[in-house]
Amino acid sequence: METIDWKNIGFGYIPTDHNVRCTFTNGAWGELRTHDDAYLNLHMAASCLHYAQEAFEGLKAFRGVDGKIRIFRMEENAKRLQDSCKGIMMPELPIDKFKEAILKVVKLNERFIPPYESGASLYIRPMIIGTTALVGVKPANEYEFIVFVTPVGPYFKGGFQATPFMLSRKYDRAAPLGTGMYKIGGNYASGMAAGVHAHEMGYSAIFYLDPKEKKYIDECGAANFFGIKGNTYLTPKSSSILPSITNRSLMTLAKDLGMTVEHRPIAVEELETLDEAGACGTAAVISPITKIDDIDYGHSYVFSHDGKPGPKCTELYNHLRGIQYGEKADKFGWITIVE
Repeated sequence: METIDWKNIGFGYIPTDHNVRCTFTNGAWGELRTHDDAYLNLHMAASCLHYAQEAFEGLKAFRGVDGKIRIFRMEENAKRLQDSCKGIMMPELPIDKFKEAILKVVKLNERFIPPYESGASLYIRPMIIGTTALVGVKPANEYEFIVFVTPVGPYFKGGFQATPFMLSRKYDRAAPLGTGMYKIGGNYASGMAAGVHAHEMGYSAIFYLDPKEKKYIDECGAANFFGIKGNTYLTPKSSSILPSITNRSLMTLAKDLGMTVEHRPIAVEELETLDEAGACGTAAVISPITKIDDIDYGHSYVFSHDGKPGPKCTELYNHLRGIQYGEKADKFGWITIVE
């Protein structure tokens, strides 16, 4: 293995030793297999390539303060993958098989788990793809489940720091009764144009309003949104938002820290009343927002006047990261220790 500068790795792909796979055929999932090849032998007419039968997850393994390896809430990822599979007519992978595959791939690539002091982690990417050769539009009857891992640093260069976002009504991420609540590749492809536009204008990400009425707060790029108003944690409720495991974890932590939690539709005008705001997800945990510029109306909603994360965002971030790295007690049963 080449020497890795753990403290300076970005959020990208670094080759590791092994991946784990499992095939669905004849109506059943087979046994897990270990591969050291990073490539797939895939038919050019595979349903994943033409009709987007593909779902994936993202979770992390951490080297804790005590040297132990911890995986964060993998059962919730298994359940969400099942939901995505149901949404696009793919067979659900049993939760126990998902967990077995995650533990196996982490153990096989243990030497790539960054040291505790680095602040980096091992990113785990499970995915299911339809492999049947099809021309007609219908579900495949054969599928491949694959899990690979790669060590990663912070999603945003510089780590936990506040950045600006932009809001525009010219883009939608997903339709109200579409696939927005599922973690599938098509949802991310549909947001790429907006994301590139935002980056070109100097923003970290695009901020979406609800796709039906353009009145309510939806998602931030590929992450959930939350706001802090006094001692209240606010996060939007919408049928087109992906249910973030990180957001659910932050809601639980906020309650435990004595905050009120409100999960409800939030009108865009309410941004004016927020003290802090952030985007949250597996990759970045929390990305505090300095301001949201409404480029359609030329208005700015400012949440940080000094360019730094707010106190509540910082407290929530430190608490969640503390659990992931074993610095704080896991009283919610979120952590799996890899033996």
